[in-house]
Amino acid sequence: MTRDVSVVILAAGLGTRMRSGLAKVLHQAGGACLLEHVIEAAKEIAEPERIVAVVGHQAERVKAEVEGLGTRFEVQTEQKGTGHALRVCAGQPGVKSGRLVVLYGDCPLLSRATLRRLLAEHEAGGRAATVITTVLPDATGYGRIVLDEAGQVAAIVEQKAATAEQKEIREINSGIYCFEAELLWPYLEKVEPNPASGEYYLTDVVELMRAAGHATVPLVVEDANEILGINTRVELAEADRIFRQKKVRELMLGGVTIQRPETVTVDVGVEVGQDTVIGPMAQLLGKTKVGRECAVGASAILENAVLEDGAKVHAFSSVQDSRLGAAAEVGPYGRLRMGAVVEDGAMVGNFVELKKTRLGQGSKAMHLAYLGDATIGQKVNIGAGTITCNYDGRKKNPTQIGDGAFVGSNSTLVAPVEVGAGSYVAAASIVTKPVPKDALAVGRAHQINKEGWAKRRREEKAE
Repeated sequence: MTRDVSVVILAAGLGTRMRSGLAKVLHQAGGACLLEHVIEAAKEIAEPERIVAVVGHQAERVKAEVEGLGTRFEVQTEQKGTGHALRVCAGQPGVKSGRLVVLYGDCPLLSRATLRRLLAEHEAGGRAATVITTVLPDATGYGRIVLDEAGQVAAIVEQKAATAEQKEIREINSGIYCFEAELLWPYLEKVEPNPASGEYYLTDVVELMRAAGHATVPLVVEDANEILGINTRVELAEADRIFRQKKVRELMLGGVTIQRPETVTVDVGVEVGQDTVIGPMAQLLGKTKVGRECAVGASAILENAVLEDGAKVHAFSSVQDSRLGAAAEVGPYGRLRMGAVVEDGAMVGNFVELKKTRLGQGSKAMHLAYLGDATIGQKVNIGAGTITCNYDGRKKNPTQIGDGAFVGSNSTLVAPVEVGAGSYVAAASIVTKPVPKDALAVGRAHQINKEGWAKRRREEKAE
């Protein structure tokens, strides 16, 4: 990172070809919006406060999505071309000195390594501008890079203005530049609106600089995907695929076993420790962090989840905004949500749901239970079919269960209620009052047997 580098990210467009009411840069690929990917890459070469995102369509919504990344914003109230978008940043601190890098909010695949290389080659070459280019087998539709004898950019020619000879050129313009800021701004002010569109194009700066004797040099990137601009849902899906393919490969090279990796979905912000095994069709989303020697079963979904070392999420389970301690287990078909915590060695079994509940160390809830707004101590047994009735129609109420308690099957704990440490709740009980420590609570109706009732009923029905 260099302190004399500023970055401007052009992100004001709606993106009509997306066929969406959502601003283009807010669409997601790889688990983050397009603009977030670009900002994170830009932070490789510039301090966050020297990164400016030019926003326009749905400006407040775009700001809200990425404001936590520490960047500045400039609003382009009228979208009048790339040159105009850069002009509106003239008052931002730092942009008129040092180097100025121009990026696009819809080009999320540009790598940090390429940005470092762009900056290094620009600084070493003593040039006015460096433009990233790539070579395509078919360059139809792209602006062509016309070079002079010295290998510098003589012109950037758009498809519709290109001659037959120029259309044979396969090196294309990405629109991504590194400028000497002191040189850029005077020439940017000289750019005239295009007669046909009325817009101000940044490419015109290159020709003005060349006419004044300043060099613009291309930097060719081999992977054309890096400068892939997202204009349609098809391109969005391709970017998403590339992000996830890279992430899965990165994890496997880092010591993670992924079964059927082509079926697994992993967001770019996910962290996974060595010797963890991830099953087919699993999804690891958001800011999920998985420790070492964990297991994530087939079709399990983890979103903003934390798994400590040795934790296991069995098949078809969902863990959202929740945490599993070391060697804790959930599933199959378990669900944790809204800040649930399963402490070290605790177990949540099939068709058990925890919501805002802490299950203490070594405790178990193995079958068909709902535990909401509960604090459960250590080495507690929760029987099959147990529920905490946490909602009274107006508000949520807490349930507390002490260490070593035993809650029998099909128990109903009507909150607010407390079950004392070491106590027992008899199966099928409805508990509405506190259960003292080491007590037995029986909260069910007295059983009555009516001899012969069933036989008489059958006989009456037959008559």
